[in-house]
Amino acid sequence: MTCLVRSPPVNRRRLRAVQTGGAAAPDDDIDRRRHHRVSQGRTFGLSLITRFHQPPHQGPTTTGEDLTAEDGAAGDGAAGDGAGARRGLRSAAARVITILAGLFVLFALVAPNEIGHLTPGAFVRIPVEGLLGVALILVLPGRAKRVAAVLAGVALGLLTIWKIIDLGFSAVLDRPFNPVFDLSFFGAGVDFLSASIGEAGAIGSVIGVGALAVAVLVLMALSVLRLTRQVVRHKTAATRGVAVLAVGWIVCALLGVQIVPGVLVAGFADDQLLQVSASLHDKEAFAAEASVDAFRDTPADQLLTGLRGKDVIVSFVESYGRAAVEDPAFASQVGAVLDAGTRRLRAAGFDSRSAFLTSPTYGGGSWLAHDTLLSGLWIDNQQRSDSLLSSDRLTLSSAFRRAGWRTVAVMPGTTQPWPEGAFFGYDKIYTAQDLGYHGPGFNWGTMPDQYTLSSFQRAERAEPGHAPVMAETVLVSSHAPWTPIPQLIGWNAVGDGSAFNGMTTADQRQGGVWSDFTQVRADYRRSIEYSLNSLISYVETYGDDNLVLVFLGDHQAAPLISGVGADHDVPITIVAHDPAVLDRISGWGWQDGLKPGPKAPVWQMSDFRDRFLTAFGSQAQSTQPPAPPAR
Repeated sequence: MTCLVRSPPVNRRRLRAVQTGGAAAPDDDIDRRRHHRVSQGRTFGLSLITRFHQPPHQGPTTTGEDLTAEDGAAGDGAAGDGAGARRGLRSAAARVITILAGLFVLFALVAPNEIGHLTPGAFVRIPVEGLLGVALILVLPGRAKRVAAVLAGVALGLLTIWKIIDLGFSAVLDRPFNPVFDLSFFGAGVDFLSASIGEAGAIGSVIGVGALAVAVLVLMALSVLRLTRQVVRHKTAATRGVAVLAVGWIVCALLGVQIVPGVLVAGFADDQLLQVSASLHDKEAFAAEASVDAFRDTPADQLLTGLRGKDVIVSFVESYGRAAVEDPAFASQVGAVLDAGTRRLRAAGFDSRSAFLTSPTYGGGSWLAHDTLLSGLWIDNQQRSDSLLSSDRLTLSSAFRRAGWRTVAVMPGTTQPWPEGAFFGYDKIYTAQDLGYHGPGFNWGTMPDQYTLSSFQRAERAEPGHAPVMAETVLVSSHAPWTPIPQLIGWNAVGDGSAFNGMTTADQRQGGVWSDFTQVRADYRRSIEYSLNSLISYVETYGDDNLVLVFLGDHQAAPLISGVGADHDVPITIVAHDPAVLDRISGWGWQDGLKPGPKAPVWQMSDFRDRFLTAFGSQAQSTQPPAPPAR
C-alpha cells in the first residue's frame, strides 16, 4: 500500500523574505501552521507503513530514533540503554522460567519411585506419555490446546504428588505407595507425628503438606501451559523432535535398554499405575488362599497337646530385624546382649532355639506381621488384613483358646479401643489405658517394655495356680524415633511406672536430631538392646518350668537403619525350661541360643502357625476349603 502526501504550495512572499533577509509577512504564521499539520500527517503515514512492513525482530524504527535524538541525545541514549537492559533481563528470566517449567514436567514424567533408583542415570528416560502429550497439542485446534494443557498439568501434578509419596514409602517401607491398600497408613502416620512432635505439630504438618500439594498442582498446570506455548511457537521443531524420540522409544523398548538396573529407558511415567488392576483382584486371590485351613475343624482335645499346662508368651519386638544381628554397626553390641542372655538363661535352667522368618512388611505396618504370624496367611496389605478380620480363620491365639487356655493381648501402643481384636480369640485385651501406667511418655512408645511385662505379670501370672495363659505382647520401646530410651530398674520398683520419671529428660538429646545419621543408628541399637534385656530379665525373674517364650521381630527397621534393598527377615527365638518343649522342634534345624547365625533356617512368617501347631501335637483335619452352603 502506498501512502501519498501532498506537498504544500510555495509561499512566494516568505521565500522572498528569506532570500532578502527580511521579516516574514503576517500571513506567514498561517503558512507555518499549515506546514506543521502536513508534516505531522507525513510522519503518521510513514509510521503506518513502517509498522505494517517492519521485518520480524527488527529494532526501533528510524522515526522513533529520530524523535529520541531530537529530545536530547545524551539523556535519551542512557534511557534507551536502561530499557534495553530491562528487556534483556526479562528475556533471560523468561528463558530461565521456561527451563524450570521443563525440568518440573520432566521430573513428573521420568523420576523413579524408589529411593534406591534416585540417581542421575534414572532420569535418562523417554516417557511415552510426554511424547503423546506433545503430539496431542500439535493436532488440537487453538482453544482446545489450552484446555488440554490445563488438564494435563493437573494430571501431571497428581502424578508428581504420587511419586513423592512413592519415594517416602520407599524410604520408610522399602516399597512404593499402593493406592488400593495403603490409605490407612496416612492415619497411622498422623498418629506417629502426634506422639512424636505433639498434636499441634502434627496438625501443622498436615496443613503444610496440603498447601504443598496444592502448590504442586498449580505450578504444574502453569508449567504445562508455558511449554504448550513454546510447542505452538516452534511447531516444526516440536514435530521433528517428537518423531525422533518416538523412534528412539520404540527401539529402546524392543531392546529393553536400561541405564540403571531395573529402570527401562523406554518406560512409563509410573509403572505402578499398571499394578492397580492386579491389586483390585487381590481380594479374590486372598479368599482362595484363606479357604484352605488344615486346622479349621480340629477338636479342642487334639489341639496343642504338647503344651498343656504351659504359659505361652508370643512377644513381638518392634523393628527387630536381621540387620540388628548382622549389620556391623549393630551386630557386635546386640550380639553381645544375645550371647550373654543365652548364658544367663542357661544358668537359670532355660534353653533356646533361633532362626529367621521373612516378614510381609518392612519399616512399618507391624499389624500386618502380627496378622500373618497368627493366621498362617500372607498378609502384606491392608485389604488382606481387613478381609482376614471379617473371616472365620483359625488363628494361633484362637487355637489356644479352643484348647482351654486363657488368651490375652497386651498392646501398649494401642491408645484407642480395638474391637477388631475380638477376631483373634482373646479373652482380654489390654490397651495402653488398661495397663495403669503413670510414668513419663517415651515418644511413640507410650511406656517402657519393662513396665509392659511387669503389668502383664501382675495381671495374669502372679496368682499361684492360675489357669494356663497364652499372651501376645507387643514391645514398643524400640519403635522409631528410638529416643528417649528407658533404663532397666529392679522389677520390684516398677510399680505404676512413676519410677521412670526423669529418664526422658536425661536422654532427650539422644537421637533428637534426625540429621545426625550416626546418632540415630546408635539409638536404634540401644533401643533393641533395651528390649532384649527386658525380655531376658523377665524370664530370669519370673520364669518357671511352665513358661514358654516365643519372641521375634515384626519387621526390619526403615532403610535409614537397615540399608536400601535389605531383606525382610526377622529373628525368632523359642525359650523354654522344660526340655520336652524344645525336643518337639528338634526337626526344624533351628540353631542353639538366642542369636540366629547367618546359616539359620529362613521360613515365610505365614508358615509358622501350621508348623507350630503340628509340632506341638495338633491334628490336622482337612486341607480342602469348606463345602459351599446348600442352596
